[in-house]
Amino acid sequence: MKQENDFSNSIYIVGAGGIVANAHLPAYQIANYTVTGITDVDVSKATEVAAQFNIANVYHTIEDMVKHALPNAVYDIAVPANQITNIINLLPNDSFVLIQKPLGEDYEQAKTITKLCKQKNIIAAVNFQLRYAPFIIEAKNLLPQLGSINAIEVHVDVYTPWHLWSFLENINRVEILYHSIHYIDVIKSFLGMPKSIFAKTTKHKEMKNIASVKSNIIFDYDEYLQATIHTNHCNKYGIEKQQSYIKFVCDNGAIIINFGALINYPRGVADSMECINTNDNKGWQKVALQGTWFPHAFIGSMKELLMAANDNNYTPDNHIDSALQTMACVEAAYLSNHKGGVYLNEINND
Repeated sequence: MKQENDFSNSIYIVGAGGIVANAHLPAYQIANYTVTGITDVDVSKATEVAAQFNIANVYHTIEDMVKHALPNAVYDIAVPANQITNIINLLPNDSFVLIQKPLGEDYEQAKTITKLCKQKNIIAAVNFQLRYAPFIIEAKNLLPQLGSINAIEVHVDVYTPWHLWSFLENINRVEILYHSIHYIDVIKSFLGMPKSIFAKTTKHKEMKNIASVKSNIIFDYDEYLQATIHTNHCNKYGIEKQQSYIKFVCDNGAIIINFGALINYPRGVADSMECINTNDNKGWQKVALQGTWFPHAFIGSMKELLMAANDNNYTPDNHIDSALQTMACVEAAYLSNHKGGVYLNEINND
């Protein structure tokens, strides 16, 4: 999946963790984006990643990076959510920044980060990259032929090795904030903001140091439109029985996307996509795909920011204001989880 780079901007990366080495930088290589510098609190890690991807400059601090950055710099922040505010404070005014999701640890932090970016006149985008996965882009191309969307269903039943992200241990919010947030953002990108959200997120007794590893989320739009997310990250009974799919049901057809990045993670399996259009009598047809979620979707996230950096009139599709709406949906899900359902002893059985 070769990409042509129409941008001359220099990318400077804050953070050298697994998501950078396994997704950001491979994507930028495919797209021929120019990465000029990198920094991390662990300088040895930044040095290792720089050598792997031929990045010329390793900086010991963010301040040093900013001091030496070229005038056409864009910044890519890939750090835990609780570090975002401090880093934004260190970046120059009037800059362009891609922030790794989530946008803070909760909605209040998200609002604080958004306000700070606007005070500093920073054009910020947030790396909700699933909306740029090749299968999502292909779905957007196909959906106009199928009529109005009646339902979107996300179903994930996999085994996720949470120990790979040690910073997730012993924090209050995990599954929805760091995983299902992707699906919330994608559903919102197709259907807009819901009226309300119902949610329940739960733990697993074999993963007690993780706040939650399973979720059910229901979006409330209107009486005809259904949108649901089901996730279970504890299916340890073999990859042949694991599932991860997104289904679109429309007036005149449907799309099923089997995305393989989460199955046998981090190796993954191949994606597949099928579509049926009741107007052509061809039945279910396979849809060819080029590229996958990791790393190809990360091309689109950065491309949106680069387009804004090169056109004062362009607003990134993943602009921080859109991300703030996604964070509001996440907050609604956690509030719903806290409030709970209707207790059966409240029902009058007379």
